[in-house]
Amino acid sequence: MNMLVIYTYPNHKSLSHAFLEKVVKGSKENPNIKGLQVLDLYEEGFNPILEFNEHKRRRDMHRDPQFEKYRNQITWADKIVFVYPIWWGRPPAMLMGYIDQLFSANFAYRDKKGLFPEGLLKGKSVVCVSTMKGPAKYPLLWLNDAHKILMKRALFNFVGIKKVKFFEFGNMESPKGKQTQKLEKVYRYFRKVAS
Repeated sequence: MNMLVIYTYPNHKSLSHAFLEKVVKGSKENPNIKGLQVLDLYEEGFNPILEFNEHKRRRDMHRDPQFEKYRNQITWADKIVFVYPIWWGRPPAMLMGYIDQLFSANFAYRDKKGLFPEGLLKGKSVVCVSTMKGPAKYPLLWLNDAHKILMKRALFNFVGIKKVKFFEFGNMESPKGKQTQKLEKVYRYFRKVAS
């Protein structure tokens, strides 16, 4: 299995980065994972701003040479892991800008007759490791699970990815947030995951 980890947080001394380190450590100890790539969107200087004009058209995004490296990473990966905080009930704008530009028509999906498109990323799986300041049940009870619905239904299912797992950790700024246990849980998962 080849695994691509996409990290979206600007601080390398943060809890988010500690989760990234546990994902990487567990993956390196997992004999099922043959290839591992990490894409740090902030370190990469990724530009999340969509640009369309007479020279750059939306319908051509799947061929844009600026994003070829990133399309190759997604194509190569069997499993894509996203590590990010939840801000205002959703992923950071940097990550959404990456998704807007990479999960494009004729690369991630193809329009066809009918209500839903053909997902072109079938067979891949996704894991989302996210942290938030608020309580663990806040997204479910207050936001009707908007974060998970956005990521799973509106994005991943749309492009053909049916296997989606969430680690959604709340109370991460609290001294009672059980950060060590949650970091260990993520490490154990990636050390053993088989597909």
